[in-house]
Amino acid sequence: MKEYQELLQMLEAIKGNGYVRTHRVGDTGIGKTLEDLLGIEENNIPGPNGSMIELKSGRKNAKSMLTLITKSPEPPKANSGLLQRYGYLSEKGTGRKELHTTVNALEYNTLKGETGFKIEVGNNRVELVSESKEVLGYWDEDTLKERFLKKMPRLLYVKADARGLGSDEEFWFNEAWLLSGFDFENILKLLKEGKILVDIRIGQYPNGKSHDHGTGFRVHPGRLELCFLNREQVL
Repeated sequence: MKEYQELLQMLEAIKGNGYVRTHRVGDTGIGKTLEDLLGIEENNIPGPNGSMIELKSGRKNAKSMLTLITKSPEPPKANSGLLQRYGYLSEKGTGRKELHTTVNALEYNTLKGETGFKIEVGNNRVELVSESKEVLGYWDEDTLKERFLKKMPRLLYVKADARGLGSDEEFWFNEAWLLSGFDFENILKLLKEGKILVDIRIGQYPNGKSHDHGTGFRVHPGRLELCFLNREQVL
């Protein structure tokens, strides 16, 4: 297993080599390519103090969002209320309802041709509120912190410029950050600025009960480092 300083030296060399053709077609190509270049088979690597850190990579110019955490809103019946009020029949022809929508703190979304809901930040929690200011669901600070630290405890995040498509896609790995710690105040700031979004993904069982398909907080890969309390640029 390679040591942390050795990995940093290899990243410097990789940066100096410029663009490298992807080793795999698709979204996961960037991670596979970086792992191959570093000669590692898993994304848990030794950190600078001997602790293990997770290796992640992202395209700077990616249009897709990166999921920080997934968690259903509180209280326990919040999803049922959202589905009943804003849900629509699935296009799959099952006769069941679903609710797939992305919300932000800048403006209300539109559902079924009408104004829906948005994010509001306050009282140490993130709320989903209707146009009439009714709280439809929320996440508190402790819940978000617990989920965040479990999903992303400590990362070495390598960013790359990308060009080309498919098997011709190329990456230039030229920036890396050592990230740790949950920065709730900054998460709130990014939410208020519309830089973190919440994807609502609710479905319905045959018996009518709602179930969560992966409601999550999402951020552009180029802004991931801003979500951490401790940020050290190492490349």
